[in-house]
Amino acid sequence: MRIDILTLFPEMFQGPMTESMLWKARDRGILDLRLHNIRDFSQTRHKNVDDTPYGGGGGMVMKPDVVARAIESITYEAAPGTPVILMTPRGRVFNHQTAVDLAGHEQVVLLCGHYEGIDERVSQLLVTDELSIGDYVLTGGELAAMVVVDAVIRHLPGVLGAEGGAERESHADGILEGPHYTRPAEFRGLTVPAVLTSGDHGAILRWRRKEGLRQTWLRRPDLLLTARLTLEEQYWLTEFANETARQSR
Repeated sequence: MRIDILTLFPEMFQGPMTESMLWKARDRGILDLRLHNIRDFSQTRHKNVDDTPYGGGGGMVMKPDVVARAIESITYEAAPGTPVILMTPRGRVFNHQTAVDLAGHEQVVLLCGHYEGIDERVSQLLVTDELSIGDYVLTGGELAAMVVVDAVIRHLPGVLGAEGGAERESHADGILEGPHYTRPAEFRGLTVPAVLTSGDHGAILRWRRKEGLRQTWLRRPDLLLTARLTLEEQYWLTEFANETARQSR
């Protein structure tokens, strides 16, 4: 998969993009990550990329001609339907399903905004989608782009060590993961749940599902509004509700 990132600060990506899963994906030839400095497409002597906004107000706006040249330097050879995504606080919130969808493309272009934003005409003419990683404002789109890249490449075959690992993680099916344990079996008076050392794989899977559902109930109950649950899982929710009621008395 090829991911192109258009940014004013390509140096910001050098650390995160050369470590952990991102480094493994690039080293294995699974990810072709390309950084493009938007300033390189400015035609002014001082490589200006912004100007004052029409209508007044504070801040600066990234110029449409510069950003358009940067995007078109990539998309002119891209396949039809290649996503060109602007990272912006006004975008739809990035989630697990969006990461899965983007992983299905051969190429994705991420555009990092800065200052007060990018001239609206760029969005109208060249951007296919706008994404945000949460309801808050960052200094620029670079950190958000890193989050998107990290989440997307986990769904590429051969990136994760454990086969099917991405499908078992939190949010993969709308339910959070349950707790995890490793050696030693006893730590400061707390022991590993007996079911995990029983060798009964069916019981272990059932326990993990139930505890994942419990974590979702406690931490992110909003996810349960759209989760597809079996009758047994719905019964577990009733158990959790009863437990909460007893504890609140």
